Amino acid sequence: MRAKIENQIVFIHHEDVPEYKKSGSVVRNSFFWALRSIAAQSYRQRDWEYESEVWLALQRMLLSFAESGYLSLHETQLEFPPEQFEIPPTLKPVSTWQ
Repeated sequence: MRAKIENQIVFIHHEDVPEYKKSGSVVRNSFFWALRSIAAQSYRQRDWEYESEVWLALQRMLLSFAESGYLSLHETQLEFPPEQFEIPPTLKPVSTWQ
């Protein structure tokens, strides 16, 4: 999932967040609701926002869904642009550079 950090807020690109589908996969729908439950902002057609207070929960959630084997790495990993900043230690286990 494409992501960026600004002012201690992680923004996940709105095209990369999971979609809720009424008759969709239980795992994908659970992933949607889990991510949405800790988001500071999660509107349609806007990037989802995660404040630094929930980064540990975000990391654990992404690791858990990645380890389940039902979702691809692309869906459960934060991909940051190759800019000149350090990925925060809490997010390193679930992050990479684009």
